[in-house]
Amino acid sequence: DLVDCLVFCTKNPAPMLSRFSEIQNFGKYFFVTITPYGRDIEPNVPEKSEVIKSFQELSKQLGKDCVCWRYDPILVNEKYSVAFHIKAFRQMCSELASYTDRCIISFIELFEKVKRNFPEAREVSEADQKFLAGAFSSIAREYGITVENCAGKTDLSAQGVIPASCVSKDVIQKATGKLLKDSGIQKIRENCLCLPMRDTGYYNSCPHLCRYCYANYDEALVSKTARQHDPSSTFLIGGPEPGDKITISDQKSLRDFQTFLF
Repeated sequence: DLVDCLVFCTKNPAPMLSRFSEIQNFGKYFFVTITPYGRDIEPNVPEKSEVIKSFQELSKQLGKDCVCWRYDPILVNEKYSVAFHIKAFRQMCSELASYTDRCIISFIELFEKVKRNFPEAREVSEADQKFLAGAFSSIAREYGITVENCAGKTDLSAQGVIPASCVSKDVIQKATGKLLKDSGIQKIRENCLCLPMRDTGYYNSCPHLCRYCYANYDEALVSKTARQHDPSSTFLIGGPEPGDKITISDQKSLRDFQTFLF
Protein backbone atom coordinates (compact mmCIF):
# COMPACT_ATOMS: atom_id res chain seq x y z
CA ASP A 1 0.00 0.00 0.00
CA LEU A 2 2.92 2.35 0.60
CA VAL A 3 5.06 1.59 -2.46
CA ASP A 4 4.25 4.02 -5.25
CA CYS A 5 6.92 2.71 -7.62
CA LEU A 6 9.90 0.34 -7.66
CA VAL A 7 12.87 2.12 -9.22
CA PHE A 8 15.65 -0.13 -10.51
CA CYS A 9 19.20 0.97 -11.38
CA THR A 10 21.16 -1.63 -13.33
CA LYS A 11 23.73 -2.38 -16.00
CA ASN A 12 22.09 -5.71 -16.78
CA PRO A 13 18.28 -5.95 -16.77
CA ALA A 14 18.27 -9.38 -18.47
CA PRO A 15 17.58 -11.45 -15.30
CA MET A 16 14.42 -9.41 -14.65
CA LEU A 17 12.81 -9.79 -18.06
CA SER A 18 11.02 -13.07 -17.35
CA ARG A 19 9.93 -12.21 -13.80
CA PHE A 20 7.71 -9.15 -14.01
CA SER A 21 4.65 -11.26 -13.16
CA GLU A 22 6.05 -11.43 -9.61
CA ILE A 23 5.78 -7.65 -9.21
CA GLN A 24 2.88 -6.97 -11.55
CA ASN A 25 0.96 -4.95 -8.93
CA PHE A 26 3.78 -2.43 -8.49
CA GLY A 27 4.71 0.57 -10.59
CA LYS A 28 8.12 0.09 -12.19
CA TYR A 29 10.80 2.41 -13.56
CA PHE A 30 14.23 1.37 -14.82
CA PHE A 31 17.49 3.24 -15.18
CA VAL A 32 19.79 1.19 -17.38
CA THR A 33 23.41 2.31 -17.64
CA ILE A 34 25.01 1.65 -21.02
CA THR A 35 28.48 3.09 -21.50
CA PRO A 36 31.13 2.34 -24.17
CA TYR A 37 33.89 1.13 -21.85
CA GLY A 38 35.69 -2.17 -22.17
CA ARG A 39 36.71 -4.74 -19.56
CA ASP A 40 39.57 -2.48 -18.47
CA ILE A 41 36.96 -0.20 -16.86
CA GLU A 42 33.90 -2.47 -16.44
CA PRO A 43 35.36 -5.97 -15.92
CA ASN A 44 32.17 -7.97 -15.47
CA VAL A 45 29.47 -5.99 -17.24
CA PRO A 46 27.88 -8.05 -20.06
CA GLU A 47 28.72 -7.22 -23.66
CA LYS A 48 27.12 -3.90 -24.58
CA SER A 49 25.28 -5.41 -27.53
CA GLU A 50 23.56 -7.78 -25.09
CA VAL A 51 22.68 -4.97 -22.68
CA ILE A 52 21.19 -2.98 -25.55
CA LYS A 53 19.06 -5.98 -26.55
CA SER A 54 17.88 -6.31 -22.95
CA PHE A 55 17.06 -2.60 -22.86
CA GLN A 56 15.01 -2.92 -26.02
CA GLU A 57 13.08 -5.89 -24.63
CA LEU A 58 12.55 -4.06 -21.35
CA SER A 59 11.02 -1.13 -23.20
CA LYS A 60 8.79 -3.43 -25.24
CA GLN A 61 7.44 -5.02 -22.06
CA LEU A 62 7.03 -1.91 -19.89
CA GLY A 63 6.82 0.96 -22.38
CA LYS A 64 9.12 3.89 -23.20
CA ASP A 65 7.88 5.92 -20.24
CA CYS A 66 9.25 3.28 -17.85
CA VAL A 67 12.86 3.13 -19.04
CA CYS A 68 15.70 5.63 -19.04
CA TRP A 69 19.16 5.27 -20.53
CA ARG A 70 22.07 6.43 -18.39
CA TYR A 71 25.36 7.23 -20.09
CA ASP A 72 27.42 7.75 -16.98
CA PRO A 73 29.86 8.33 -15.56
CA ILE A 74 31.74 9.92 -18.43
CA LEU A 75 35.52 9.71 -18.07
CA VAL A 76 38.07 10.97 -20.55
CA ASN A 77 41.57 9.61 -21.17
CA GLU A 78 43.73 8.67 -24.15
CA LYS A 79 41.67 5.58 -24.96
CA TYR A 80 38.26 7.04 -24.19
CA SER A 81 38.71 10.43 -25.79
CA VAL A 82 36.12 13.13 -26.43
CA ALA A 83 35.91 12.00 -30.07
CA PHE A 84 35.47 8.37 -28.95
CA HIS A 85 32.53 9.32 -26.71
CA ILE A 86 30.80 11.31 -29.43
CA LYS A 87 31.04 8.41 -31.88
CA ALA A 88 29.87 5.87 -29.29
CA PHE A 89 26.99 8.07 -28.15
CA ARG A 90 25.69 8.49 -31.68
CA GLN A 91 25.81 4.74 -32.29
CA MET A 92 23.92 4.01 -29.07
CA CYS A 93 21.33 6.69 -29.84
CA SER A 94 20.61 5.01 -33.16
CA GLU A 95 19.96 1.69 -31.38
CA LEU A 96 17.95 3.05 -28.44
CA ALA A 97 15.90 5.86 -30.00
CA SER A 98 12.81 3.72 -30.53
CA TYR A 99 12.90 2.48 -26.95
CA THR A 100 13.43 5.59 -24.81
CA ASP A 101 13.22 9.34 -25.11
CA ARG A 102 15.44 10.13 -22.15
CA CYS A 103 19.18 9.96 -21.49
CA ILE A 104 20.90 11.06 -18.29
CA ILE A 105 24.60 11.84 -18.28
CA SER A 106 27.08 12.64 -15.54
CA PHE A 107 30.84 13.02 -15.31
CA ILE A 108 33.14 10.97 -13.12
CA GLU A 109 33.51 12.20 -9.53
CA LEU A 110 36.69 11.33 -7.67
CA PHE A 111 35.34 10.07 -4.37
CA GLU A 112 37.99 8.64 -2.04
CA LYS A 113 36.93 5.07 -2.88
CA VAL A 114 37.21 5.86 -6.59
CA LYS A 115 40.71 7.28 -6.13
CA ARG A 116 41.75 4.08 -4.37
CA ASN A 117 40.34 1.72 -7.02
CA PHE A 118 41.07 3.90 -10.05
CA PRO A 119 44.11 6.06 -9.19
CA GLU A 120 44.77 7.10 -12.79
CA ALA A 121 41.26 8.55 -13.20
CA ARG A 122 41.05 12.30 -13.76
CA GLU A 123 38.17 14.74 -13.57
CA VAL A 124 36.77 15.84 -16.92
CA SER A 125 37.67 19.47 -17.58
CA GLU A 126 34.87 22.00 -17.71
CA ALA A 127 35.73 22.70 -21.37
CA ASP A 128 35.41 19.02 -22.27
CA GLN A 129 32.20 18.72 -20.27
CA LYS A 130 30.62 21.57 -22.18
CA PHE A 131 31.89 20.32 -25.55
CA LEU A 132 30.56 16.80 -24.92
CA ALA A 133 27.27 18.12 -23.56
CA GLY A 134 26.72 20.23 -26.67
CA ALA A 135 27.59 17.37 -29.00
CA PHE A 136 25.43 14.86 -27.11
CA SER A 137 22.48 17.25 -27.00
CA SER A 138 22.69 17.90 -30.74
CA ILE A 139 22.97 14.19 -31.60
CA ALA A 140 20.21 13.14 -29.22
CA ARG A 141 17.85 15.77 -30.64
CA GLU A 142 18.18 14.07 -34.05
CA TYR A 143 16.83 10.88 -32.45
CA GLY A 144 14.09 12.45 -30.32
CA ILE A 145 15.99 11.93 -27.07
CA THR A 146 16.35 14.53 -24.30
CA VAL A 147 19.71 14.73 -22.52
CA GLU A 148 19.73 15.55 -18.80
CA ASN A 149 22.61 16.04 -16.38
CA CYS A 150 22.48 14.22 -13.02
CA ALA A 151 23.57 16.31 -10.01
CA GLY A 152 26.12 18.11 -12.13
CA LYS A 153 28.33 20.86 -10.75
CA THR A 154 28.70 22.50 -14.17
CA ASP A 155 25.75 24.36 -15.67
CA LEU A 156 25.22 22.76 -19.09
CA SER A 157 21.88 24.38 -19.93
CA ALA A 158 23.50 26.59 -22.60
CA GLN A 159 24.60 23.37 -24.31
CA GLY A 160 21.03 22.05 -24.36
CA VAL A 161 21.38 19.74 -21.34
CA ILE A 162 18.91 20.31 -18.54
CA PRO A 163 19.50 19.58 -14.81
CA ALA A 164 18.04 16.13 -14.16
CA SER A 165 15.45 15.27 -11.63
CA CYS A 166 16.11 11.58 -12.23
CA VAL A 167 13.12 10.40 -10.18
CA SER A 168 10.68 13.28 -10.46
CA LYS A 169 6.95 13.57 -9.87
CA ASP A 170 6.33 13.80 -13.62
CA VAL A 171 8.53 10.78 -14.40
CA ILE A 172 6.80 8.52 -11.85
CA GLN A 173 3.31 9.70 -12.83
CA LYS A 174 4.00 8.81 -16.46
CA ALA A 175 5.49 5.44 -15.51
CA THR A 176 2.67 4.41 -13.17
CA GLY A 177 -0.35 6.31 -14.44
CA LYS A 178 -0.95 7.47 -10.83
CA LEU A 179 -1.15 11.03 -9.56
CA LEU A 180 1.34 12.08 -6.88
CA LYS A 181 1.30 14.89 -4.35
CA ASP A 182 3.93 17.61 -4.30
CA SER A 183 6.42 16.28 -1.77
CA GLY A 184 9.57 18.34 -2.11
CA ILE A 185 12.93 16.72 -2.92
CA GLN A 186 15.14 14.28 -1.09
CA LYS A 187 18.48 16.02 -1.72
CA ILE A 188 20.47 12.76 -1.64
CA ARG A 189 23.56 14.79 -2.47
CA GLU A 190 24.38 18.30 -3.62
CA ASN A 191 22.39 19.32 -6.72
CA CYS A 192 20.12 16.25 -6.45
CA LEU A 193 16.47 17.00 -7.37
CA CYS A 194 14.85 13.59 -6.80
CA LEU A 195 11.65 12.72 -4.93
CA PRO A 196 11.98 11.21 -1.44
CA MET A 197 12.85 7.51 -1.82
CA ARG A 198 13.92 4.49 0.24
CA ASP A 199 17.16 2.97 -1.02
CA THR A 200 17.58 -0.79 -0.72
CA GLY A 201 21.13 -0.83 -2.01
CA TYR A 202 24.06 -2.50 -0.25
CA TYR A 203 27.69 -1.47 -0.44
CA ASN A 204 30.30 -3.97 -1.66
CA SER A 205 27.72 -6.25 -3.25
CA CYS A 206 27.93 -5.66 -7.00
CA PRO A 207 30.06 -8.18 -8.93
CA HIS A 208 30.43 -5.90 -11.97
CA LEU A 209 33.45 -4.30 -10.19
CA CYS A 210 33.46 -1.15 -12.33
CA ARG A 211 36.58 0.81 -11.46
CA TYR A 212 34.79 4.15 -11.15
CA CYS A 213 32.20 2.80 -8.68
CA TYR A 214 31.84 4.53 -5.30
CA ALA A 215 29.80 1.66 -3.79
CA ASN A 216 32.50 -1.03 -4.03
CA TYR A 217 35.87 -0.62 -2.36
CA ASP A 218 37.06 -4.17 -1.68
CA GLU A 219 36.89 -6.96 -4.27
CA ALA A 220 37.28 -9.73 -1.68
CA LEU A 221 34.47 -8.24 0.39
CA VAL A 222 32.26 -8.06 -2.72
CA SER A 223 32.80 -11.78 -3.27
CA LYS A 224 31.98 -12.54 0.36
CA THR A 225 28.88 -10.34 0.34
CA ALA A 226 27.57 -11.91 -2.86
CA ARG A 227 27.80 -15.36 -1.24
CA GLN A 228 25.64 -14.09 1.62
CA HIS A 229 22.75 -13.15 -0.65
CA ASP A 230 19.54 -14.67 0.69
CA PRO A 231 16.41 -14.23 -1.45
CA SER A 232 14.20 -15.11 1.52
CA SER A 233 15.74 -12.51 3.83
CA THR A 234 14.32 -9.00 4.18
CA PHE A 235 17.96 -7.92 4.54
CA LEU A 236 18.73 -9.28 1.03
CA ILE A 237 22.31 -9.82 2.17
CA GLY A 238 22.48 -12.22 5.12
CA GLY A 239 20.28 -11.65 8.17
CA PRO A 240 20.28 -9.96 11.57
CA GLU A 241 23.42 -10.33 13.65
CA PRO A 242 24.10 -9.80 17.36
CA GLY A 243 24.37 -6.12 18.16
CA ASP A 244 22.40 -4.96 15.12
CA LYS A 245 20.05 -2.05 15.64
CA ILE A 246 16.96 -2.28 13.45
CA THR A 247 14.99 0.90 12.90
CA ILE A 248 11.51 0.85 11.38
CA SER A 249 11.44 3.86 9.10
CA ASP A 250 8.41 6.08 8.60
CA GLN A 251 6.91 5.10 5.26
CA LYS A 252 4.45 7.33 3.42
CA SER A 253 2.81 7.00 0.04
CA LEU A 254 2.85 10.08 -2.20
CA ARG A 255 -0.32 9.05 -4.03
CA ASP A 256 -2.89 11.79 -4.63
CA PHE A 257 -6.40 10.33 -4.70
CA GLN A 258 -8.17 13.57 -5.63
CA THR A 259 -10.49 13.43 -8.61
CA PHE A 260 -9.83 15.99 -11.35
CA LEU A 261 -12.37 17.18 -13.89
CA PHE A 262 -9.73 17.74 -16.56
